[in-house]
Amino acid sequence: MAAVPVLAGEFNTFGAAPAEFAEATFQPDLIIELGLGVGYAPLYDGSSKYGPVFIPRINLELLVVPGLLDIGGGEQQGGFSFAPAFSVAGARRSVDNAHLIGLDDIDPTYAAGIRVGYEWGPAELYGELRYAFGGAQGLIGDIGLNLTAKLTPELEIVGGPMLSFATQGYMDTYFGVTAAGSAATGGRLAAFDANGGIKSAGLNVSARYEVMPDTFINANASYARLVGSAANSPIIERGAENQFKVGIGLSRRFTLDLF
Repeated sequence: MAAVPVLAGEFNTFGAAPAEFAEATFQPDLIIELGLGVGYAPLYDGSSKYGPVFIPRINLELLVVPGLLDIGGGEQQGGFSFAPAFSVAGARRSVDNAHLIGLDDIDPTYAAGIRVGYEWGPAELYGELRYAFGGAQGLIGDIGLNLTAKLTPELEIVGGPMLSFATQGYMDTYFGVTAAGSAATGGRLAAFDANGGIKSAGLNVSARYEVMPDTFINANASYARLVGSAANSPIIERGAENQFKVGIGLSRRFTLDLF
């Protein structure tokens, strides 16, 4: 018996595929970018000496817990955006810094909070407020303006001015000198009470290149000028009010459907 030819267009006469064979829609609940880099930065805020540092990268782009939480997400630009914010300040060891010998060490300080931004076109006005704990306690944050230039589909450059601030508890830990601490330094560092307020003003520039889908090379450079109590502190070494940092690293974006 001869075979009966069937044209491709005739498959439609058999109807749509059963629902169980239909492609499921992927709706991510978690989009997070994780990475690690190396940099060159002051050994502590106000140090005139620089050294290598590790730079972790944690960027939570989307987190959805059905019925409980929905933050971040979306490629749509413009309007308000909300995201978590994190930062880490490394330990300060007096034994490693001759200028600080006699002062107590400060353990690493971790901070977590929220970032709020407002975008219009290539510009974003943003603010971060984080609670610091560990070596120092208090509220810290940043206010800034970023401009974004998408040079190619893979290459993006972001940069702009920024102000950093901190409450008195945090400032006094890093920039204050107690009477006992002053005595321990032999009077080399005078007693000083640091006030809360603006800590520094500066500029940030970062470049991001997507070498393959969801894999990025990140480079950044920043300049900050310590001001207020931070600049007036005896902990700040001569000429070290100007602080520079550079870094480069690799990161990977993970997109997961958890629920």
